[in-house]
Amino acid sequence: MKIVILGAGQVGASVAEALASEINDVTVVDQSGPCLAQLADRLDVRTVTGNAALPSVLKNAGIEDAEMLVAVTQSDQTNLVACKIARHMFNVPTRIARLRGVDFLKDSALLADNMFSVSHAMCPEQDVTDYICRLVEFPEALQVLEFGDGQATLVCVRAYDGGLLVGKQIQSMREHLPPGVDARIVAIFRAHGPVDPTGKTVIEVGDEVFLLAATEHIRHVLRELRRMQEPVKRIMIAGGGNIGARVAAALEKGYQVKVIECDARRAELIATRFRDTLVLCGEATDENVLAQENIDEMDLFLALTNDDEDNIMAASLAKRLGCTRVLALINRRAYADMVQGGPIDIGISPAQISIGALLAFVRHGDVARVHSLRRGAAEALELIVHGDRSNSKVVGRRIEEMPVIKGAHIGAILRKGPPREVLQDNLAVTVSGDAVIIPHHDTVIEADDHVVVFCTRKGQIPQVEKLFQVSAGFF
Repeated sequence: MKIVILGAGQVGASVAEALASEINDVTVVDQSGPCLAQLADRLDVRTVTGNAALPSVLKNAGIEDAEMLVAVTQSDQTNLVACKIARHMFNVPTRIARLRGVDFLKDSALLADNMFSVSHAMCPEQDVTDYICRLVEFPEALQVLEFGDGQATLVCVRAYDGGLLVGKQIQSMREHLPPGVDARIVAIFRAHGPVDPTGKTVIEVGDEVFLLAATEHIRHVLRELRRMQEPVKRIMIAGGGNIGARVAAALEKGYQVKVIECDARRAELIATRFRDTLVLCGEATDENVLAQENIDEMDLFLALTNDDEDNIMAASLAKRLGCTRVLALINRRAYADMVQGGPIDIGISPAQISIGALLAFVRHGDVARVHSLRRGAAEALELIVHGDRSNSKVVGRRIEEMPVIKGAHIGAILRKGPPREVLQDNLAVTVSGDAVIIPHHDTVIEADDHVVVFCTRKGQIPQVEKLFQVSAGFF
């Protein structure tokens, strides 16, 4: 696919890296020559220096025969103008814009073809905020992801010494689940790399275990299989920037939240936005500041500044001073890999969180959702099944009949169904007929199913895409 990316900042560079690694023809446009030179040194991409909102610059970047425009500059206005030009001057089929302004994100009419012509709007700051909020709900988790508009939930937890399944085969998990509750361990990662799980795989201490179940059952499954941590009540946030302020606003209704911001003017500004959140002006890397604010009584410390080093230092210091659990926002993947599991419980890569929505447009076939696992090392795809037995390799077939792709596993099938009536307190109540099916060898895939597939290595993704594509005659 020929793709033009506007912006070579943190988001643009991460998007370019993800797309260039999948044999796409990628061109990156930015006004900063040095940023483009650094990108070209490490990635197989073409670069163009110039204003991304100018038709001449876009034309120089090859927009005339591009299949996708990804506008992720720091300016909403530039991104919107570029999408408008790409649609009406060059007829680019897919136009994705990064937007921060709430006005644009709330009013979809502004993004319609007759306005700014944005096919899909992405807001990395909001994606990261939602991701962090899910982690707050599951304090024992390393990663929490959703499929099927929240029907199914994936939780990654670390196996600990004395855990219920440690030293036992995966197939013994069913012994601990009550009737009507099912779950699947879909991936395991160890220090040396991924392990393809089977029923006879033995869980070891330190394993990162990815567990999938219906959202209504996931907490019960976790409670059965591992020691649950106390719910989070008190949270301290380092950094009152775009992400820090969003997270504080999202959490203040249900938690006791403190924000530490080093810039006095910024601290005053965001303090007016909150009703119950306490905003303090100070350095989160200052041991005295953390001690004075009783960091040892906090359930969770979130280091969300714009500086990787400050986040690592602040989170490490908070942990040493007695905070139960610490999380740091880390843009450099090498840093995140190095510190997670050590002094820092979770290192979050913002770009890897927001990249999933964009990858869904690049994948072949009908892909509803893509989640990046372990900072891009693996992926989970939610694929929509089309066709029938004559033109599809999966429709009407049992799982055991399908080709085996080593390292790729079907974790769940999300199936639509008609509403049904159930009795609740002797009253007939209509509930959704949708189902989350944890498949077994004899489960049959049907047309319109949403199938959640886990690929522990990104090299398996093209094979999975090909397997779920229908033949040309279907269209």
